[in-house]
Amino acid sequence: MTGHALVGTCSWTDRALVTSGWYPPGSRDAEGRLRHYAARFPVVEVDSSYYALPSARNSRLWAERTPDGFRFDVKAFAPLTGHPVTVGALPPGLRPAGPLTARLRPGDLPPDVVAELWDLFDAGLEPLREAGRLGAVLFQFPPWFAPGGPAYDRLAECRARCGDTMAVEFRHPGWFAPDRLPEAVDFLKARDIAFTAVDTVQGLPRSLPPVAPVTSDGLALVRLHGRSPEWGTGSKEDRFRHRYTPEELVPWADRVRRMTEQAERVHVLFNNCCADAAVSAAALMTELLAEDHPG
Repeated sequence: MTGHALVGTCSWTDRALVTSGWYPPGSRDAEGRLRHYAARFPVVEVDSSYYALPSARNSRLWAERTPDGFRFDVKAFAPLTGHPVTVGALPPGLRPAGPLTARLRPGDLPPDVVAELWDLFDAGLEPLREAGRLGAVLFQFPPWFAPGGPAYDRLAECRARCGDTMAVEFRHPGWFAPDRLPEAVDFLKARDIAFTAVDTVQGLPRSLPPVAPVTSDGLALVRLHGRSPEWGTGSKEDRFRHRYTPEELVPWADRVRRMTEQAERVHVLFNNCCADAAVSAAALMTELLAEDHPG
């Protein structure tokens, strides 16, 4: 199998990017930004769907504003991966009583509400699905999602509910332990779930190693979060603040080439910030993959 790599970023609407000057005059409204981005990269991650349910209207507009072959990877809504959510992020008919800013823990939502959230999330993606623009649904699990029986049950439940290409990203370092990773890889392979390889700073308690097993013939996913020393502890900007150098990306370019030998598609997405750091890194990775490096 010889697949191909698509390189992009984890958002095209990040405030730091929008204010960086990367979008030229005349391309700074919602339509112009997406058309400008899609003319330069073939894939992007929808990050907003983690914070609020995606709408069919937006999905339809995204499909209309991008060319054939463009792909959206969509991040699963926070409650579906066990993250807390504010009351105001839920649809009005599903909100419990209380302030809109109140935070709900995973166990606070009744099963029927969770089932409705799954249905609404799925419906919001239908226009992307119909247009052939849906790449994968990414389930990013929280740092407290440790390997073990309950976690595997949760993964199986997500697989049963997700009828699309599915990818998972683990943030708990235990999944990457030498005595744990083979079991996780076998589990994902058996269910055709794509493992998400990640790049983070090394040497911290929450650092994740740069391992890249391919667990699905259809898709492999790489998300590069930067090399910030505040990974796992600082503000959102501090955790992902980094500007990649060629020396840092060459080893990843080699890994991606090897991944394309095992998967039909490899999506390489940059989640570093700030300003234009992510799009600059994506452009650099695209250049590196075009070069004739030995694997």
